[in-house]
Amino acid sequence: MKLRHCLHFLSVAALTLSCSAQPAPSQAAATVDAAPSGLERTLDRRIEVTIRSVFNVPPDYTIAIGKRGKSPFSGYDSLPVTFSNGGSSKAMNFLISTDNNTLARMEKFDLSKGPLAGVNLEGRPIRGPEHAPVTIVSFDDLECPFCAHMHAELFPATQEHYKDQVRFIYLDDPLTAIHPWAMHAAVDVECLAAQSHVGYWNLVDAIHADAEAISGDRQHPNLAGSMVKLDEMTFQEGQRQHVDMDKLKNCVGKQDEAAVRASAKEADALGIDGTPTLYINGERLMGIAPQDVLWRTIDRAIVDAGGTPPPETGVANSQGAAAAK
Repeated sequence: MKLRHCLHFLSVAALTLSCSAQPAPSQAAATVDAAPSGLERTLDRRIEVTIRSVFNVPPDYTIAIGKRGKSPFSGYDSLPVTFSNGGSSKAMNFLISTDNNTLARMEKFDLSKGPLAGVNLEGRPIRGPEHAPVTIVSFDDLECPFCAHMHAELFPATQEHYKDQVRFIYLDDPLTAIHPWAMHAAVDVECLAAQSHVGYWNLVDAIHADAEAISGDRQHPNLAGSMVKLDEMTFQEGQRQHVDMDKLKNCVGKQDEAAVRASAKEADALGIDGTPTLYINGERLMGIAPQDVLWRTIDRAIVDAGGTPPPETGVANSQGAAAAK
């Protein structure tokens, strides 16, 4: 289950703008001994003070020290630490030396394969040249306002700037705990994608552009009405693309969530807890990225692929994140 937390940890204390959801901490991570000894309490306090100081953890966050376990590093035990604020929690694994004198934050990474090696991109709608040197994969939530802002940042300015050097692929990661119609929207666009990739992208554009109108009055939400609007938009685009309307209506009516949930599961496996999350030739970019940051990341990927980025065509929008507030 995912919980809302629109400002989430990045290296514990840094914040980014995104629609974010975090898994609840495991029982093992959140549980401490019912009656810890004085020495244990003293050690836990030293650990907490150190973490707060080193990572600048805000004072309104609570820190719970979990139970030690085995680690892959000789001379160290694993130590889960849970950070909580406003009903949301995030667990991070630390290492503590067996003599209790050293606390470390270390992870092992497999360099033999890319970050998206286990993600299924087969048959996904592509916007841009099929064999572009740079691929931007975005985990997207169609009801997320930050996703809508990032989508507007990508299209048309970024697409026009890079032309045949970049292609775009979207994957579903609806945060259903905070966005009640996101799953329905994802199923609808996937139903259309099965018959028309052009229609898929047109519908994604339309939903992101009209998300507020689809939601209606936030004070008096009408979820059924939102879903009717989504279906109407899907059918209208299907008619424009001359798809098999009986097949499309059957798919929309069935609302099979299996494929969307499989995509969301892939996001979970990657440790994604917020949308939008982009992978630019594997390099991860979380939350709203101002245009200058986004373009520098794409330029880096083009150079790494042996290409030459296009020249700058204007002042990048460094205020992109602020504009979304």
